[in-house]
Amino acid sequence: MPFLDLIQRIKHEIAKFGAVGLAAYVIDVGIFNFLRFHDGQGPLFDKPLTAKVISASVATTFAYFANRHWTFSHRQKTTFKREYALFFLLNAIGMGISLLCLWLTHYVLNFTSPLADNLSANGVGLILGTVFRFWSYRKWVFLEHSDHAIVGD
Repeated sequence: MPFLDLIQRIKHEIAKFGAVGLAAYVIDVGIFNFLRFHDGQGPLFDKPLTAKVISASVATTFAYFANRHWTFSHRQKTTFKREYALFFLLNAIGMGISLLCLWLTHYVLNFTSPLADNLSANGVGLILGTVFRFWSYRKWVFLEHSDHAIVGD
């Protein structure tokens, strides 16, 4: 089974990616909930999308450095600018997936409780975005070694 062989080959990457993702998740959810619900009505209580953009941006910065220097440290290193720009672009797409889930439940379906916002943004959106991120990081950001590696910062 080719799929199971692939999983076996990359299981350590998946485990490290999961650990980094879990830490980034705690950062993301903590900041999101602080901004929305601290003391009942946080500083961005009425702006769930803004709160999510801020929390995801902080978590993304952490995730880049943890993934570059731990999860994918064995992969080819290209220029910092290239990796960081691609990482953020692909995270923007991943965040868009999460924001779309939050937007649909909060504004279209009118599920506005803290539980509903968290389930849509930090549950369904997180799972879909995580699958996309792992695949895209391996494909475009943290490349396999080649004879044509661009070395540098």
